Amino acid sequence: MVCRNNAVEAVRLVAGVDLSAPNFAGLARAAVVVLSYPELKLVERKVITKEVTFPYVPGLLSFRESPLVIAACEELEAIPDLILVDGQGIAHPRRLGLASHLGLLWDRPTIGCAKSRLCGEHNMVSVEPGSYAEITDNGEVIGAVLRTKVGVAPLFISIGHKVDLESAISWVLRCCRGQRLPEPTRLAHLAASSHLETAEPVKTQAQMRLGILHPNNSAGRCRNGRTKAEIRRAKRAHL
Repeated sequence: MVCRNNAVEAVRLVAGVDLSAPNFAGLARAAVVVLSYPELKLVERKVITKEVTFPYVPGLLSFRESPLVIAACEELEAIPDLILVDGQGIAHPRRLGLASHLGLLWDRPTIGCAKSRLCGEHNMVSVEPGSYAEITDNGEVIGAVLRTKVGVAPLFISIGHKVDLESAISWVLRCCRGQRLPEPTRLAHLAASSHLETAEPVKTQAQMRLGILHPNNSAGRCRNGRTKAEIRRAKRAHL
């Protein structure tokens, strides 16, 4: 069951998730980027290209998209404290969009940060950045339409998992850097569309201590000789 209470505590790493639409061959690309917080500098990125096997069924897109997202997330060395997803959370006819689906499967706090409204109604939003209006559906508050930048369309924010709506709005605004999209999902979108620059990610102090795999090391081992699996176990124990 989706948790609508805030469980976000100290945030050191924040992730963004996005997907590209399937191409003519049925292949789609899922991207997850991890940024340091509050610097919002790129720490890690993973991009997975796989065949989409679940059929297109309106209202069940999270079942179609989540296997790709999970596959990308499983490749991460860094474990994010918060994930922003380019998609719906509970602002969904079944109250289970991609952000909620991912949060439940990964058991991490997630926020739905969609570019369009899927269901519900809302009042007009002021032109001032930070202004928002609640989205309601059959009398239930399911999200908020949030203005993040002057002169552009607002975003549609909703609870994914382990966060409340007020906190979700606050975190999206904290992660904005003068663009319509918050930096985690903006970079994830660029990665999913193969437009993210290939600059080497920065390393956090925690990664330095744990000997995280160097981006240019293709042998699957860190500079200290440990494998990826060993690094994951050490990092989870450390956290």
